[in-house]
Amino acid sequence: MDRYARWNALLELLTESGRVSVEEAAERLNVSQATIRRDFDQLAQQQMITRTRGGAVASGVSYDLPLRYKTAKHSAEKQRIGAAAAALVEPGMVVGLNGGTTMTEVARALAVRPELAGNADEAQFTVVTNALNIANELLVRSRMKIVVTGGVVRPQSFELVGPLGGNLLRDVTLDVALLGADALDVTLGAAAHHEGEAAMNSLMVGQARRVVMVVDSSKLGGHAFARICPIDRIDTLVTDSGADPEILRGFEQAGVHVIVA
Repeated sequence: MDRYARWNALLELLTESGRVSVEEAAERLNVSQATIRRDFDQLAQQQMITRTRGGAVASGVSYDLPLRYKTAKHSAEKQRIGAAAAALVEPGMVVGLNGGTTMTEVARALAVRPELAGNADEAQFTVVTNALNIANELLVRSRMKIVVTGGVVRPQSFELVGPLGGNLLRDVTLDVALLGADALDVTLGAAAHHEGEAAMNSLMVGQARRVVMVVDSSKLGGHAFARICPIDRIDTLVTDSGADPEILRGFEQAGVHVIVA
């Protein structure tokens, strides 16, 4: 396990319990106590945790870990659903993408589809995004048109939020919005932990002819602070095979087309 994978695992342990000792962390991660002490010291220097005698406690990470520390969780599932979501896109479309680890996999799957670029006689395939890392993924590996919303950057997710980006989104029309979420529930709809991200995502929903939620099964049936949209605005759900069949039936009964990757 490399350093960043360990840091991710340690932050997840703190998210679950709020406090963890050096001995417990070393046993759970199967590394030496000296390694855990160094990891705790480095995370504390970045103000990700608070160091205590013999361990560490959570320091503002209980809900929203920075994106760079989330890469290891449910990665295989996210790659599969990312590819399945990207397959819904056709040349000439205008597509909205928000941020997050799952949407990063969608962007990577889009970037390796050269046919999306089309030819000079066709409308150019366009991606509108409020996530800087998504724009970078597409920009360096594709020939599609990239539109970034503007706004204030949230370092945790690399997403742009605020009225500057909202002004642009109100002036565009999307053929489809492919959106990740922190939670998706058949009664509560889609939601995010951060109200600024939820507001930007809600604007994308309002400008889209079709809305596709792209979430791994761990997010289904959950709830988060700020609502993105109600369930009746969602046309399609793309998720992984770990989803509870009963939960998926609830989405289908609500009129949502479910794709299991």
